[in-house]
Amino acid sequence: MTTAPHHPSTSNSPGHPHTSSAAHPSGTSTPTPSQVWERARGVLLVLGVLLLAGVVLAALQSGDQHGRLDPRSADPQGSRAVAELLKDRGVTIRVVTTLAEATAATGPNSTLLVTSPNLLTPSQQRSLYTAASPSRGRTVLVAPGPLSLRALAPGVRADLPAVPITPREPGCALSAAATAGRVELGGLRYTTRAPHDACYPAEDRPSLLRLTTSHTGDTVLLGAADLLHNERLAHQGNASLALQLLGSRPQLVWYLPSLDDPTATDPGSDGPDATTGFLSHVPSGWIWGTFQLALAAVLAALWRARRLGPVVTEHLPVVIHASETTEGRARLYLRANARDRAASTLRSATRARLASLLGVPAAQCDSPTALLPAVSTRLPGTARDLNSLLFGPTPSHDAGLIGLADELDALEREVRAS
Repeated sequence: MTTAPHHPSTSNSPGHPHTSSAAHPSGTSTPTPSQVWERARGVLLVLGVLLLAGVVLAALQSGDQHGRLDPRSADPQGSRAVAELLKDRGVTIRVVTTLAEATAATGPNSTLLVTSPNLLTPSQQRSLYTAASPSRGRTVLVAPGPLSLRALAPGVRADLPAVPITPREPGCALSAAATAGRVELGGLRYTTRAPHDACYPAEDRPSLLRLTTSHTGDTVLLGAADLLHNERLAHQGNASLALQLLGSRPQLVWYLPSLDDPTATDPGSDGPDATTGFLSHVPSGWIWGTFQLALAAVLAALWRARRLGPVVTEHLPVVIHASETTEGRARLYLRANARDRAASTLRSATRARLASLLGVPAAQCDSPTALLPAVSTRLPGTARDLNSLLFGPTPSHDAGLIGLADELDALEREVRAS
């Protein structure tokens, strides 16, 4: 197969190039400053809004402490409210973030609150248990998981899965629970055969367990930390129970385990208790920041993908001659081995031009009964098989396609000459 020949009736001279729209004579076009600004202003506006929002949030929140169960945090899940109430009752609160500080501060006159025992490595848990057991003070563990209990409360088993946090009755003789009454508890539940007080049962298992470790010391296991949160402290008897559990001694050591603690590097451990999941140790600000960035990326993608109005014709950056277009189209037909499409295009274009020359309506140019009689009338002595030439089958080889193009071209010249 070869390229279709160029018909004189459709060609343009080199001095009169054919283009589909107005074209620039230069090969390339350089965007003007106004065009660059129009393209970039949307992105700059989004970045400016995000930067301004970050500055405003940083200014509003500067100096505040944030974090789950942090006694300095006024966030909904912080614990500043209960810390202030304890200070009003004369309890001295010391916030520590390392194991060394926590073990050094334990004693008979202190309560050690471990807010995230599952974040401790097995080595840290063993060291903490060794230091807290003989201190004859109180240790409060918030939602310890099965792995944490092996070291911090031997003999105690955590029942999974966790149950919802709802108001529950004490169901025990512990004085702190009896005074507090209904409390919002749940979460993990615990069972043991050691001497204990089992309070606030959920599905026949207590969500608060008090273990007696010495004549004056004990360990309290809380199935969930919700009653210590600022947003829930005023509900039910949450404040009463929290104050009695944490304020039974004049000193409260508030231990916030941190991954920055040098003792957290334990080559022989499996890491923090996996029952709480990785996300529970990620600060809420990082999670919300990641979500906001993802949302901004989605909105930017939708904005850049918008289509407003109909498609418009773009100006061609170069001049394309009609002959070059014809040759390029023929090469595409050749590459695709599309003799049928090439033959159909040649015949259709010839029929349209013949109909215009012979006065046949354009709507009937593809009708043999309308076009063939008009051609025969104009060329009464022609020996060509007009029906086969104008409406015949597709040539079976490239040479036949070339012959078809030549015959169509000759027929059109004869009609024009007549």
